[in-house]
Amino acid sequence: VPTTYPPPFIFFITKLYTDKMAPLRLAKLALCAAICGTTQGIATNPMKTTGSSAGVGGIKDRAYVTRDIKTPDPVPDAGVEAAVELMKSGRMYRYNVAPGEDSMVSQTEIDVAAYTGHKYCVALNSCGSALMLLLKTTGLNHGGKVISNAFTFGAVPSAIEHAGGKAVYVESDYNHVMDVDDLEKKLTANPDCKHVLVSHMRGKVADMDAIKEACDRHDAILLEDCAHSLGVMWKGKHTGHMGIACAISSQSYKMINSGEGGFLLTDDPDIAAQTAVYAGAYEGLSAKHSTVPSKEYFKDYPVTLPNYSVRMSNLAASVIKPQLLTLQPRIEKYNRRYAKLCKNLEEKAGDMLSIPVNTPGVTQPVHDSIQFNLDKKFTPSQIERFLQECSDHGLPVELFGHKSNARNFVNWGFAPAEDPLPMTAEMLSRACDCRMPLMWDDEDFEDMADVLVESLEIALEEA
Repeated sequence: VPTTYPPPFIFFITKLYTDKMAPLRLAKLALCAAICGTTQGIATNPMKTTGSSAGVGGIKDRAYVTRDIKTPDPVPDAGVEAAVELMKSGRMYRYNVAPGEDSMVSQTEIDVAAYTGHKYCVALNSCGSALMLLLKTTGLNHGGKVISNAFTFGAVPSAIEHAGGKAVYVESDYNHVMDVDDLEKKLTANPDCKHVLVSHMRGKVADMDAIKEACDRHDAILLEDCAHSLGVMWKGKHTGHMGIACAISSQSYKMINSGEGGFLLTDDPDIAAQTAVYAGAYEGLSAKHSTVPSKEYFKDYPVTLPNYSVRMSNLAASVIKPQLLTLQPRIEKYNRRYAKLCKNLEEKAGDMLSIPVNTPGVTQPVHDSIQFNLDKKFTPSQIERFLQECSDHGLPVELFGHKSNARNFVNWGFAPAEDPLPMTAEMLSRACDCRMPLMWDDEDFEDMADVLVESLEIALEEA
């Protein structure tokens, strides 16, 4: 019997076992060890090595991740049941309720507003729609400039374009947040810019006090993209209160999951009234909302503003509502795992990477993914080797600066940067991203750390 087996054999054995049993880590598969007959333990992905690190026969055991990195948070049973009952009734349209009743969307808006501490909330079909309406409802003129992060997801500049604006980008630093000094420079260089849309990318929050002060000095409206920061607190308050309004997301890889969805939140009654009408509260349908201002704030908006039909459906709301009840325990679980993973990586590979630091003022982070910056000693080819090694060992790691990554500003041809962004470009060329699925077991993150560290070591060996 051979002493080692290739990865396909290991996966075959794993599947045979896991079809009947709960998922196990390959490192602990005694079953495979017995079948393989090896005296040196399971080689989860055998690799030729040289020197003292080599095992018997020149083979070194390598860690392997076997879980799906794209696993989203599941919908609680209560959400599944509510969705089924809703489909049986056929009342999936948010306004198809009897007078005096709150639709499922309205109930969810109440819960979301209560969680974030905002007075008004309008549920929408996506966070992209919410971002677009942040700009439309705060007076953005066609062609008006909007200052935003150079590091964010492509949906943010897309929303600026959708609203008829022109994006102006601010540098992002190695903590993956907006650089306040460059914001001041861009506001000074663009005195006609009246909107700043700051994106809390991957839940990382910049110095919001300094950003607010800069906006106030330059008479610019501050808006917050909180798509990634649901649950993140700034000085004891939920993110989204430093700006006049904010947007959160319920897309599948966020803290609440309805596939697609978003919410616009504000304490400003005029913004809320406009948003409800733009979303599709035509005629007198605003009366069927519970988290919008009273009728007088709607003025003549139902006949002067277009209806974009970007409402959330009752079906999406039904799966969101019960997830709000589990937010805090999930946040605590994510943060505990993140702290352990960071400690593991810093102890084993602290000279090869750095992990972004939370800005002082963040009183509750939410770490449902991990980002890190590769040390400058890594060459471009070594970075590619690192990514390939991770992928070959079951762990897809994304490089934000990859030529195809939608978070790389060079790929925003619909809203190109007109000024050089050297700080952001340098950061993106080394910034890596990896999800931390809630449904994984704690020990799966030990495998993740091992794959990352081993892949870093192998990449550095490349001449």
